[in-house]
Amino acid sequence: MFHIVLVEPRIPQNTGSIGRMCFNAGFTLHIINPLFSINEKAVKRAGLDYWKKLDPLLWDSLEDFLKEYKKFQDRFFFATTKTTQTYFDVSYQKGDFLFFGSESFGLPMDLMQKKWENAITIPMKECGRSLNLATSVGIVSYEALRQNFISFEKY
Repeated sequence: MFHIVLVEPRIPQNTGSIGRMCFNAGFTLHIINPLFSINEKAVKRAGLDYWKKLDPLLWDSLEDFLKEYKKFQDRFFFATTKTTQTYFDVSYQKGDFLFFGSESFGLPMDLMQKKWENAITIPMKECGRSLNLATSVGIVSYEALRQNFISFEKY
């Protein structure tokens, strides 16, 4: 249905929670250049028994990922605090790619500038810095799902 792309995630528990959400929503999870072992206890604990069923796609680099999915770049959406376009002002289509950056640095600006009109943000108070990565992925991805929801197939 949708693709969740985590660029250099740094906190195993967030990645585990996102994996669990992706499995239950029927999304594909792409992880770019992880900085921790995907087998870490924290990832498994957060993802519980879903992690083995999820089968995330692991990429050595962002460049490798972009080369593989170049023809879909018009449907890349970039979650960032550096824009004013909200995530709920976008019309998502099945197969879209929703990008999220690391907890420490966010997404690379040069990546987002390639399709800046697809940069999206989650509204929050001006004094707020950011939301938890797993929370952010859940908010944006379930809006995309809501816009395209028909029903879930039974597994």
